[in-house]
Amino acid sequence: MTSDVQIVGPAVERQDQVLTPEAVDFVVALHERFAERRDQLMRARSARRAEAARHPVLDFLPDTAGVRAGDWRVAPAPANLTDRRVEITGPCDRKMTINALNSGARVWLADLEDASSPTWANVIGGQVNLFDAIRRTITLDSDGKSYRLNDGPLATIVMRPRGWHLREKHLVINDHRAVGALVDFGLYFFHNAAELVARGSGPYFYLPKMESHLEARLWNDVFAYAQEALGIPYGTIRATVLIETITAAFEMEEILYELRDHASGLNAGRWDYLFSLIKTFRDAGPTFVLPDRAAVAMTAPMMRAYTDLLVRTCHKRGAYAIGGMAAFIPSRRDPEVNAIALAKVTQDKQREAGDGFDGSWVAHPDLVPICQEAFDEALGERPHQLDRLREEVAPDAGALLDVAATPGAVTLDGVRSNVAVGLRYLDAWLGGLGAVALFNLMEDAATAEISRSQIWQWVHNSTQTDDGQVVTPELVRSLIDDESADLTHAATRKLFEEVALGDSYADFLTVPAYEYLD
Repeated sequence: MTSDVQIVGPAVERQDQVLTPEAVDFVVALHERFAERRDQLMRARSARRAEAARHPVLDFLPDTAGVRAGDWRVAPAPANLTDRRVEITGPCDRKMTINALNSGARVWLADLEDASSPTWANVIGGQVNLFDAIRRTITLDSDGKSYRLNDGPLATIVMRPRGWHLREKHLVINDHRAVGALVDFGLYFFHNAAELVARGSGPYFYLPKMESHLEARLWNDVFAYAQEALGIPYGTIRATVLIETITAAFEMEEILYELRDHASGLNAGRWDYLFSLIKTFRDAGPTFVLPDRAAVAMTAPMMRAYTDLLVRTCHKRGAYAIGGMAAFIPSRRDPEVNAIALAKVTQDKQREAGDGFDGSWVAHPDLVPICQEAFDEALGERPHQLDRLREEVAPDAGALLDVAATPGAVTLDGVRSNVAVGLRYLDAWLGGLGAVALFNLMEDAATAEISRSQIWQWVHNSTQTDDGQVVTPELVRSLIDDESADLTHAATRKLFEEVALGDSYADFLTVPAYEYLD
């Protein structure tokens, strides 16, 4: 059967170079083989969430106990992923691509997901920039400045495609929107896999938003098919999985097992993890209500249980454990703010290195030396600390779900901050920006999700602030009034109220917002 393929997006520079007939055929083949399984897994997500609403309890899966007890390890890391002590993240715009590769970090998470607003221009432009970067031809002259790649070593590219939940409306296959993850993966792999191998690297990926090992199995099958279809040796792909949902935290070993021929590690995606906790247990009562986002530190008991288990799981299976994001954006105007924030970043990275992580994330090049120093101190000349098995850590379902033990309070300032961040981020996202500097922090879709989800949960639980005010729709709307003066898009306020105050909860704010993008 011949597929009916329509490209309905606006014209983008160098689009024909990306959307060649052969590349589109490859994406279509991925879609035809795997889209229905993806749809089944999305329905399984909904069913599992509905069960969590009735019975707010999770546990490790009895049916996969044999996997957890088995003697197996993931494939050894390739040479340029053996030392991952500093990773920088950011969108694939041209300036960021050059700056990230030149940053001194060992890895660049080239983000087509939460740090990218998926306009058609960004989807295609990101592929163009990655194509040029891999061939070391990328340049940029902008605002009187010239950006070029360094002559020496560059950060290793690890690309993050969109999560399974997102569709691509600009590429329609047999009257169905293509799966966004398969579009991002397929175009990148088709154009760059052989070139990366020829240059001594490989097609490496960060996999976001997974909620079960069956979703990891689907990715593994995608990898196996793609490698065979393009004549790339089996096992060339390497994937690092973000453990950023509460259900995935209970299936870390199973996720690594499903991807064991292609896996290289797990990452503690802290912001999406908090979003997932709120989303999953949003209507499970006050024991699952978190305090202000800013108050939820990585030292909270449930977060310690999560990160300790991640390190233990990774090192037991020969995989790398990568720490969470340091989102602070250094200010050249306020040395006092800088000093306080940089001390916190240092403490955070030292904690991760001390806990056995093999590397960690930063959002800004100025933070690379801080992260480097913390891990240099822990690692010395070693490239990792896979020998830190953390066998004293015992998997504990109760500890992972102990939200009530999180110190902190809900405050009016916290409600206002969520409104301010949520509105401003969504406004920027509608304008095509997915990584936005707000209040000295680099915000992306994950932190916007926390902001609006906390408001939804606080309102629906009639949560009181520490000074006795109930968080009501009226209170939130009054704060929206205060924070809306500088918005640039007419849809921003409507969308924010829909996802923060609606009677029903939108699983992802980016799904309704996507309909407003070109």
